[in-house]
Amino acid sequence: MLFACAIIALIIVLFSHWVYRWRNPKCNGVLPPGSMGLPIIGETIQYFTPYASDDIPPFVQKRAAKYGPIFRTSIVGEPIIVSTDADVNYRVFQQEGNAFQIWYTQSLFQIIGKQSVVAHHGDFHKYLKSLTFKFVSPEALREKLIYEMDESTQESLRSWSKLGKLDAKDGTAELVFKYAAKKMLGYEESKDQQKLRDSYKAFMDGLISFPLNIPGTPFHACLQGRKKAMKVIHDIFEKKRSGNDTSKDFVDHLLEQIEKEDTILNEEIARDLVFLFLFAAHETTSTALTVALRYLDGHPRVMAELKREHENILKMRETEGSAISWKEYKSMTFTHMVINETLRLANITPGILRKVVKEVEVKGYTIPAGWTVMVCPSTVHLDPNVYENPHEFNPWRWEGKELHMGSKNFMAFAGGTRLCVGADYAKVQMSIFLHYLVTKYTWRVTNGAERIRTPTGICYPKGLHMEISENK
Repeated sequence: MLFACAIIALIIVLFSHWVYRWRNPKCNGVLPPGSMGLPIIGETIQYFTPYASDDIPPFVQKRAAKYGPIFRTSIVGEPIIVSTDADVNYRVFQQEGNAFQIWYTQSLFQIIGKQSVVAHHGDFHKYLKSLTFKFVSPEALREKLIYEMDESTQESLRSWSKLGKLDAKDGTAELVFKYAAKKMLGYEESKDQQKLRDSYKAFMDGLISFPLNIPGTPFHACLQGRKKAMKVIHDIFEKKRSGNDTSKDFVDHLLEQIEKEDTILNEEIARDLVFLFLFAAHETTSTALTVALRYLDGHPRVMAELKREHENILKMRETEGSAISWKEYKSMTFTHMVINETLRLANITPGILRKVVKEVEVKGYTIPAGWTVMVCPSTVHLDPNVYENPHEFNPWRWEGKELHMGSKNFMAFAGGTRLCVGADYAKVQMSIFLHYLVTKYTWRVTNGAERIRTPTGICYPKGLHMEISENK
């Protein structure tokens, strides 16, 4: 009996010590204040809790109010420092590859691919980024992609008008994905029985979820979605290699690189590269377009100015009915202001993660090596000290400002050396869409006030419905 009591007492002591160590991590200096939550689980449940406003996430807002602009927490088993401080965020991006490097949780790496471009660093990352940049560079956009996007966008909008009514989020996702998949893979949904976009939908539903790989959980559905999407991508690579597909696209470029004697690229990395780009194109651009529709519908003055700009482009055009030129795209000043304001308020990426490579000192605190820093763009984008009336949709606030670069006060496309390689690609696509929407169509949002934000972004539980018809 005495022995059993001693064992129980020992277990209690060890457990108590473990809980104490969890809540009070070791540090050579002073850790930022905060709470690590429950052992292993941390504050994961609180972080994943959906909310229904366009404000700073309540998870961040409450803790920043309690602990200050820099605080510690734990999410999905990872010790994390959350930064709402613009100067610290800027420093994190500027020291990319030195004190910090891009990072995702282990569960997220499992989802997006361990050989993805975001998993690599240094020269190899630069090489992979350069491969993608050739596909979406300003030169590629100017010489060819802008005209292809123009044709694809017009085709999609015509199909919308024939329907008369549609869910804007689903429509924009299809529009964006359709072009990206065709351009990267030569993939056309209407000609293929393997529904690639359905796989991406399942993938998105569990992208940021508790890593419980059990049938019926969002995480399991996400992994299954990735598996199916990768099967389609793998089959296309095989078809290309066999010579049964003569179209020329991004996959052909990757296969040429793989076959070079001095190559450092293999097919697994190439397939993950394609998968990640399609994911980014599918979700971020379509979400931004959907948010833009919602804001424009509620702001007739902005809509009128946007229409005026694009009607002037049509008046100045030498050949009626021609596609949008690169010169015309660059002249869309107010359109770019609308896009920046949409992205500022949308905050499509609630948190940007970086791993601490070596111990760093910030604002009097010590962040241990191996920890993760989460940069929160929304806290800067909605800061009244940075933006007057920050919750107001006001594109004119961008007048006279740089519209095509990131800064410590505007991080819609991240920053530093990891500035999104597809930023220009996304903005061109959004600009073309807005051009035709305001000059050729009459439309209005009929339902979509209810929206939910999660760590993956924005969703509309009942859809964002709109009516649209082509002007006669």
